[in-house]
Amino acid sequence: MTDPLPSSARIRNIAELARLAGVSAGTVSRALAGKSLVNSETRERIQALAREHGFRPNQMARRLRVQETKVIGVVVPLGHERRQHLSDPFFMTILGHLADALTENGYDIMLSRVIPDADDWLERIADSGMLDGVLLIGQSNQFEAIERVASWYRPLVVWGSHRPGQIHCTVGVDNRKGGRLAGECLIAAGRKRLAFLGETIAPELAERYAGLCDAAAAAGLPQPLKLDTHLASDIMAGEITAHIDRIGGQVDGIAAGSDLIAMHAVRALADRGISVPKDVSVTGFDDLPLAEQTIPRLTTISQSIAAGARAMVQTLFARTAGEDTESLEMEPVLIRRDTA
Repeated sequence: MTDPLPSSARIRNIAELARLAGVSAGTVSRALAGKSLVNSETRERIQALAREHGFRPNQMARRLRVQETKVIGVVVPLGHERRQHLSDPFFMTILGHLADALTENGYDIMLSRVIPDADDWLERIADSGMLDGVLLIGQSNQFEAIERVASWYRPLVVWGSHRPGQIHCTVGVDNRKGGRLAGECLIAAGRKRLAFLGETIAPELAERYAGLCDAAAAAGLPQPLKLDTHLASDIMAGEITAHIDRIGGQVDGIAAGSDLIAMHAVRALADRGISVPKDVSVTGFDDLPLAEQTIPRLTTISQSIAAGARAMVQTLFARTAGEDTESLEMEPVLIRRDTA
């Protein structure tokens, strides 16, 4: 008979614990999982031995055996803006809400910032076997890649815009309506020479610019200027400064594609002695926590980020359970503060 382990010895695997307890490895596995198939006295004895010898079962191995990892991939694809970082305030805000919703439901997170250098970048993530589902933050310029994977991989939910007939499931705001609300706010403030700061390669920002154009057309105003501005923070400020220096007095209302762009625009205008909102009105888009801490406080379009993040997680869980889910398009809300 094999001598029992000394009480100070650390057990390395189920086989050693089974030998010490004098039962089969299967009994140990069931006891540690709290299964009622093992009588309560034996179950409690095995669990006590495991605690005494510092044994913790390999949860990942167990999860893989039952084809469940309890890990959700949160992926940020940056095909349109490769220099943008996860430290961007929008990403940090939505990541925080997603993390709260996932961890409160017992899931871990695998976070990836992806530069889509190969066509099958999303296939590799979906096929990794390491995840129970994937949440994409943004469509970037990867609409076709997302559509392709969504045709066979169900546990996929995307923060972004919805197009008629698309396959992949999205949660997001009506970006075109949000752009129109921003334009109507500027026009109501008496602004007639409008501009949009943002790069329209990404579908969300293209829709926001289209909405601004809708508002201008309805008011009989010229089409707003489109001033391409990257979302990468290291070049954003310089581009905005150059735009403002170039357009001079041509513009009296600016709709920014994001709150961060709007904040930089307000700063650049102030540096040139241009008063906001007296001389130029500015709107943002996101309603980040920072928006009400700027001076002046930022008028913006709320994306309801917290509610959207919760909806993404709930929709993902429904899809992993085999349910059919439709895309959710939330209503944008004008948050009127000081800049417009």
